[in-house]
Amino acid sequence: MTQYDIITIGGGIHGAGCAQAAAAQGYSCLLLEKYPAPAQGTSSRSSKLIHGGLRYLESRQFSLVKECLYERRLLLENAPELVKLVPFYIPVYKHSQRSPLLIRIGLILYYLLGGGRFKKIPADQWPALDSISTTDLIAVYQYWDAQTDDIKLTKAVIKSAQTLGAEICMNATVQNIQRDSHGYLINFTFNNESRECHAQYVINATGPWINQLIQHIHPEPDILNIDLIAGTHLVLPGHLDKGIFYLESPTDGRAIFVAPWKNHILIGTTETLFSGSPDEIEPTSAEIEYLLSIYNHYFNKQLTRTDVIESFAGCRVLPISESSAFSRPRVTTILTDNPDEPHLFSIYGGKLTAYRATAESVIRQIQSVSGKRGIKAHTKNLKL
Repeated sequence: MTQYDIITIGGGIHGAGCAQAAAAQGYSCLLLEKYPAPAQGTSSRSSKLIHGGLRYLESRQFSLVKECLYERRLLLENAPELVKLVPFYIPVYKHSQRSPLLIRIGLILYYLLGGGRFKKIPADQWPALDSISTTDLIAVYQYWDAQTDDIKLTKAVIKSAQTLGAEICMNATVQNIQRDSHGYLINFTFNNESRECHAQYVINATGPWINQLIQHIHPEPDILNIDLIAGTHLVLPGHLDKGIFYLESPTDGRAIFVAPWKNHILIGTTETLFSGSPDEIEPTSAEIEYLLSIYNHYFNKQLTRTDVIESFAGCRVLPISESSAFSRPRVTTILTDNPDEPHLFSIYGGKLTAYRATAESVIRQIQSVSGKRGIKAHTKNLKL
C-alpha cells in the first residue's frame, strides 16, 4: 500500500493550490479528483476575476481585500500569460444606490489597500464606453483589476505541483476514509478499479461537496453548517472593447460584472440559495431573466433568451445565515478533526484569487504538528 504525507481531495483551484504548496514544502502528496480533468466543478464556473473584491469594503472586510490584492499582485508577476490587468468601469446613475462620493471613497480605500490608481472618466468620453446607456448617467469611474481563465489557471497550478513531485489522479472517487493511529486509510476507485492508500494528513478541498465527503470519513468529524449558494453566468453575443463593467443591479443593488470573454460577453453572477446536489446545479429561468434584465437596463442593444449563447452555474459555500448571500462575509474556514493533533483539514469557502494564501495556511498548520521537510520552493515565487 502506497504511503503519502498528504492526500488532497478535490481538483479545483484550492485542491491544486494545496498540492502545489505541499510539494513545494517537501511533502509527498497525492491529489484525488473525481472528474476526468481539473476544474470541472466550481473552479470552472467563476466570474473569471482575480481581484481584491471592491464590494467587500462595504461590509468592512478590509483584511480579505488586502490579502486578495496581495495575491493578485503575485499572480500578475508569476502568471502573466494567465492573469492580466483589465480596466474596470463603474457607471453611476441618478437613481443608483451608491453615490459618486461613496464610490470615490471606496476606490480611495481600495488604492490604499493595494488596488492601484483610479480616475474619473470625462463626460465627453461616455459615448465611447461600449454602448452603455448614458441616460441619467452622472459619473463614471475607472480602476484596474485582473481577469483570468479559471480552468487554465487551475491546470497550471496542478502542473506546477506535478513538477515539484506531487502525484495527480483523475477519475478517482473516494469510497471510504478510515482514521487510524497514524493518519487516514483511503479507499477509492480509479477508472472503476478499487485502490487503497494511506496518508498522515488529508485535505478536504472539495468545495460544495465538502460535507458530502465528510460523510465517508470514519469516525465522522464535526462539520460546519453551510448554505450552498448558486451563481449563474451567461455568455452573450457582442464585444466589449473598453474593459469590464462593474454594475449595480437596479432591483436589489447587488454587484454584477459584464466582461469580455472569448470574443463574447460574460455577465454574472446571481446568488441564490441552492438545496440540491452540486452535481445537478443548472441555471434557472429566473436567474437567466434576472441577468438579462440587468444587461438590457444598462446597454443599448436589447437581448432575449434566444440570444443567450451559453449559461452555466456553480455553487459557493457560505456560513449558514438568515441574511442575504450578498451581505454575508466571505471568510475562509479551515476545520480540523482534532485541534490538538489535527490530521484532517476541511476548507470551507475560499476565493479564486486567494487560493495560494489558503493553501499556505493549511500547510503551515500541518507543519506545526509534523515539522518542516526539505523545502523545494516557495509558492509566492513559482512561475505558472
